[in-house]
Amino acid sequence: MPLPNPAARKPVHTREITCKGYERADGLWDIEAHLVDTKSHVHTRRHGGRERQPGEAIHDMWIRLTIDLEMKIHDVETVTDEGPYSICGDIAPNFRSLVGLVIGPGWRKEVAARVGGTKGCTHLAELLGPLGTTAFQATGRAREARNAALPMRKKPYQLNSCHVYRDDSPAVLERWPQFYTGARK
Repeated sequence: MPLPNPAARKPVHTREITCKGYERADGLWDIEAHLVDTKSHVHTRRHGGRERQPGEAIHDMWIRLTIDLEMKIHDVETVTDEGPYSICGDIAPNFRSLVGLVIGPGWRKEVAARVGGTKGCTHLAELLGPLGTTAFQATGRAREARNAALPMRKKPYQLNSCHVYRDDSPAVLERWPQFYTGARK
């Protein structure tokens, strides 16, 4: 169901973010994000720069994380095809500082420490949030299959992460009955 009808309005800015996960033949996983910002009108940077036509990208940026099933980053690649300044893409090598990091608790804090502020690009750093989520969603079944023979000793990371996975919900009773805290019928 879409949102209710809005007030009269006109389009001004569009940000499109696409995230995809790929299982590689070598046992690793590529998790990619692509960000494109466009305007619905002719646009020029405040202090110069080339004129961009409606629908022409102001930002067109890519990032790929190569990870394993432990969520450890083995490689990082970033590309800035379009940015408002000619030097926008020059920061790409700094994102290699994420190699060795594990996507999990503290992920966003560690991203901010390594590629936040002047150490990175705001737009590429912002993409790392949805990339982390995409990494978990893309690799979830493979991690479950790998761990199927092992007893589950610690609580799944999903518990109490949202209302569906609160520890007394029907979804938790169905998926992880050993961690269910609600009343049983």
